[in-house]
Amino acid sequence: MDFTEVYGQTGNLVYFSPGAHFILSTAEDTLVIRRTDTLQITRTWSIGLPSETVVIASHSKPHGVAPSHNQWISQAGWSCDSEYILAASAKRGIVHVFKLRDEDWNARIETGAEGLVKAEWAPDGRHILCFSEWGLRVTIWSLLTASATYIQFPIHPDRGGYAFRADARYFVLAERHKSKDTVGVYDASSNFRLVRHFPSPTTNLSSLALSPSGNYLAVWESILEYKLHILSLTGDVQGTFTPTPDPGFGIRHAVWHPTGMFIAVGGWDDKIHILDSLTWSAASTLVLSSRIPSGIVLWREPTDWLESTQGRGFISYERLRGPQSISIRRVDLTRPNQRSGAVQLEWNKTGTLLLVRYAENVPTLVHIYDFPAPSEPFVPRLRCVLQHQKPVLSARWNPVRKGNLAICCGTQSIYTWSDEWEGEGGEEEDIAECIGVPTNMKYETRDIRWAPDGKGLVLMDKDTFCCAFEVEDNVIS
Repeated sequence: MDFTEVYGQTGNLVYFSPGAHFILSTAEDTLVIRRTDTLQITRTWSIGLPSETVVIASHSKPHGVAPSHNQWISQAGWSCDSEYILAASAKRGIVHVFKLRDEDWNARIETGAEGLVKAEWAPDGRHILCFSEWGLRVTIWSLLTASATYIQFPIHPDRGGYAFRADARYFVLAERHKSKDTVGVYDASSNFRLVRHFPSPTTNLSSLALSPSGNYLAVWESILEYKLHILSLTGDVQGTFTPTPDPGFGIRHAVWHPTGMFIAVGGWDDKIHILDSLTWSAASTLVLSSRIPSGIVLWREPTDWLESTQGRGFISYERLRGPQSISIRRVDLTRPNQRSGAVQLEWNKTGTLLLVRYAENVPTLVHIYDFPAPSEPFVPRLRCVLQHQKPVLSARWNPVRKGNLAICCGTQSIYTWSDEWEGEGGEEEDIAECIGVPTNMKYETRDIRWAPDGKGLVLMDKDTFCCAFEVEDNVIS
């Protein structure tokens, strides 16, 4: 990999554009746009001082004072076509919108007394969702008509309380009316017109997940109850899952398989239940074990490799075969603020691999499970385990390549696993590598984000970032 220089940023708001031609970052109250091929700055906008803008909505007086620390840009993002960029300051209750190819054009939304918790693009790139404080409402602003649609009493804007269907036609929102959990379905192609309202079978809805086809909706209870319901978008209950015996606590994650045939469910215990779409019962259960059986590879990060390489170049993981043991710290769930169970469940692009990260009991490990093709017997199996010296902070699948994974652990490095290596016999083999970030300054990679084309990564430290790009082979004719 080739690495860029290190640049400053605030808020960990660093994103590739959908076309991967530009990189957005924020520096306090300033939005910065760079080209990905040169990392040269092409645009900057400041939201600190008022300017001549098209005001989409204003319920408060203009702000004439530069923002303090807690009024910096809190959310930023690209529209789906890379044409527009939003920059929101939640503390100020303002959302600014800029146009990439017209530096003088901008618009502003001022939320006023209702406040602002979160602002983000709708999938069409021409509507902006603004969630107010205290769960009062979500307002959908149109850039095309400068009009708004209001939906009252949304639940959990910050953690999976809403979803768009894959084709962006329908918007599904968890709501609470008269102390009852409800679900609203809205037609995004018709100014977010209400299509259907129905009660949720939950007593305290924690989150929801819409299937890839949009035919089914998974909703689950809060931390106190391990219960997941599968609903149709008419509100009919298709199935309910509760493991036996009941573990006595709730669900942390539920993630649909890319085909919609399965949903992976994990709670605060060390089990992942794979529910099938025929019976909505557990077709398979993956259990965390301290023993890695024979035939399963344990990839172990070499000791002190960063010191020996001085953070430059790369080195392979140690590849251990045969029965191996790993240490599992048992967490006392009766004590407060304990973290256990799966903190991440993520399918790869094709749904042939499932990544699982557990919390404080095995924080340095990444488990990768193999899933069979539809024509094969349904027997998921553990494929490999990656073990690191420090706890894993982020792990992300390549969005384009089916078997390419990047990991970071808060060190001056990134880690990669791939099943695309061609061995001596011409067959594909797995490979895992530790890659140092070549910089003379102290650098701790705390988060990573792939470019949409899968050819580059953003590596983020607390106040800085750099980029890593895949080295392409030069073809000499």
